[in-house]
Order: sequence, then structure tokens, then C-alpha cells
Amino acid sequence: VQLQACGGGLVQTGGSLRLSCAASGNMFSLNVIGWYRQSLGKQREFVASLSRGGTTDYADSVKGRFTISRDTVKNTVDLQMNSLKPEDTAVYYCHSRTLLDNQYWGQGTLVTVSS
Repeated sequence: VQLQACGGGLVQTGGSLRLSCAASGNMFSLNVIGWYRQSLGKQREFVASLSRGGTTDYADSVKGRFTISRDTVKNTVDLQMNSLKPEDTAVYYCHSRTLLDNQYWGQGTLVTVSS
């Protein structure tokens, strides 16, 4: 499984960005696709996920502001980020877990929220 993330950039506080994660390879093995992020000097943390069955999960810090969804036309899993805060500044990584519990990571995409 290969993951390709895009959509990061610079935005002001209160603004919005949309990240996309395109997966290729053995798509039928994927169970969960989601996003993690890592800020400077901090550990990588969970942001949001979307399961094979459509169940979503969010970190408390982004609930109500971020939405994860599947775009069946583009064949991507997107993360719509609204009401962005400076503390959302991080490198965002696409992540997937297969039915056999193998994990894959995409390259990161930088999101910078200016105050």
C-alpha cells in the first residue's frame, strides 16, 4: 500500500484547509485510513480516522472542526480542517491499517497556521 498526501499550506487563524490522501496498491486490504500529526518537539498524535465500514473517529482537540471523509470520485480520503488554530500547526501524515494490522505511512504535508 502506498499513500500520497497533499493539501498542506499556510493559513491564518480561523481559516480552512483540505488535506487529501490517495492510496494505491492492495486497496482491498485496507481497514482504516486516517491522519496523524506531529508538531515540532512533540510526539506524533492521532487526528482522525475512517474505517472500512464508514466509522469515523476524532481526537478531542479537533472534534467539531475537522471532518474526515472519502471522495469516491478522486479515490481519496480527505481531511477538511476548519477554524484552524496556531496549535494545529504540524506535519500531517496519512496513515493506514490493513485487515492484518499492518501499518503504512505516507509522506507528511506541512500545515502552518499563523496567529
